[in-house]
Amino acid sequence: QVPLVESGGGLVQAGGSLRLSCLASGRTFSSSVMGWFRQAPGKEREFVAAISWLGFSTQYAGSLKGRFTISRDNAKNTVYLQMNSLKPEDTAVYYCARRLNSGLANREDDYDYWGQGTQVTVSS
Repeated sequence: QVPLVESGGGLVQAGGSLRLSCLASGRTFSSSVMGWFRQAPGKEREFVAAISWLGFSTQYAGSLKGRFTISRDNAKNTVYLQMNSLKPEDTAVYYCARRLNSGLANREDDYDYWGQGTQVTVSS
């Protein structure tokens, strides 16, 4: 297994920004598609963004494109999620996920490993 550890969550006011990080252990990180998902209270987990193994291709949930940016640094085994213009409805636990197969994906079932999540709370 490749443990994934998220960090960077916290409390922020509406309109603010946060950058989440996800550190992966293992030598195959650079060949993995990585994704971010989130789960708000009382709701199902939903796709946020995904990035290809070299970072040349990205995919976003339609409602988040333009505010959120996914990126990665393979030298540091880390994937990032930059979140700008945050809204109270962005409040959720954010999860990092790793996909063994190639190709971007936006379904939970397409990802093989998951982190424990980091809480993001946006106050109004």
